[in-house]
Amino acid sequence: MKKAKAGNNGPRRMTRGQPISLKKLAEHLGLSPATVSLVINRSSVADSIPQDTKDRILSAARKFNYRPNFFARSLRTQRSFTIGVMVPEVSDGYAAMVMSGIEDHLLREGYFYFVASHRHRADLIDEYPRLFLDRSVDGLIAVDTPWHHDFTVPVVTVSGHNEVKGVINIVLDHERAAELALKHLVQLGHRKIAFIKGQEFSSDTAVRWNAIVEVARRLGLAVSSKLTVQLEGDSPSPQLGYKVTKRLLVTHEPFTALFAFNDISAMGAIRALRESGRRVPEDVSVVGFDDIQSAAYQNPGLTTVRQPLHKMGRTAAETVLRRITRRAADATVKQITVEPELIVRETTCAVSAQDKGRE
Repeated sequence: MKKAKAGNNGPRRMTRGQPISLKKLAEHLGLSPATVSLVINRSSVADSIPQDTKDRILSAARKFNYRPNFFARSLRTQRSFTIGVMVPEVSDGYAAMVMSGIEDHLLREGYFYFVASHRHRADLIDEYPRLFLDRSVDGLIAVDTPWHHDFTVPVVTVSGHNEVKGVINIVLDHERAAELALKHLVQLGHRKIAFIKGQEFSSDTAVRWNAIVEVARRLGLAVSSKLTVQLEGDSPSPQLGYKVTKRLLVTHEPFTALFAFNDISAMGAIRALRESGRRVPEDVSVVGFDDIQSAAYQNPGLTTVRQPLHKMGRTAAETVLRRITRRAADATVKQITVEPELIVRETTCAVSAQDKGRE
């Protein structure tokens, strides 16, 4: 069947199922190939194109099963448009929320990505970056992962903390985070505070603990070893917080508040406290960390220090893509710091008069 033109400047009529080129798709739409290409490849420049035009282009591309020539694009730009992402694990928590920010930006910019979960195994942390390079990734993002490699491709870490030449790290202001949590508890009258530290392998553990100790010193709070427990194991489950809180309760050391390493461990801690006959927050106030999506829907809703995890992921993706296109631009930038926020819900309240009397 012959194709028919609506006119010299009008759109070209086509049939489904036939192979279609970018030029023919543009002719069908009555647009320039450059405009169609910008929209199909999700270029940031396409933001200036009217939304109805973009919708029309994407609808036609779906209708006629148009797919951009990936290899031609790669040869032209000398890029694979692929990013490697390393995470400790993928679950309902820290890594998943950071990944959501990374995904949003990479998909918007037309990039594909590989995700590898290393579960804190040193051999995989060492091996996976090399496997990514073998697959010709344009850049790498490492989330809560120690980084010691010296690679030619741009690398951005999230909560990496160790300084490596050429690597940009996205970090939280942990001192401010500790200040928000501890000042909140002190203002509610709490002086005997228990702490759940993170696992030894977590990138944030030492930095956050040092911040807590320093802020507590400034506030005149005692940080007791008898009221400090540490998470063990790599399971992303509330079970870890539950177990260490059980261990804490066995000592019979009195406390009126508990500050947990993350929201997941705080949830486990609340279960252990309730099983011991303690009410949250009437007997023990609990503060988490991260503000994962389920924190607001706990019963009671979890008071927590919000890390802008989605923003941290998005910033990491923006930074690595910026370095891919303009490598020298960020040569002097080593760290991007983001700010925490205290989210007060129902797991914290003022110390009762009876508790104050016991203190």
